Amino acid sequence: MRQREEDKQIPTVAPGMDDDEELNEKATKEEIVHGDYTKVVTLSFDEVDPST
Repeated sequence: MRQREEDKQIPTVAPGMDDDEELNEKATKEEIVHGDYTKVVTLSFDEVDPST
């Protein structure tokens, strides 16, 4: 069965996954030794106009 082109472009997250909780979880020493971790960088955009 072929996927529609629009279905391929929609990002998805597994049901029940809490992004903040999962991404902020620290890797254990064992995971680090085995290279079983991912470095996560969080960017934040401050929308307050500094001129006011």
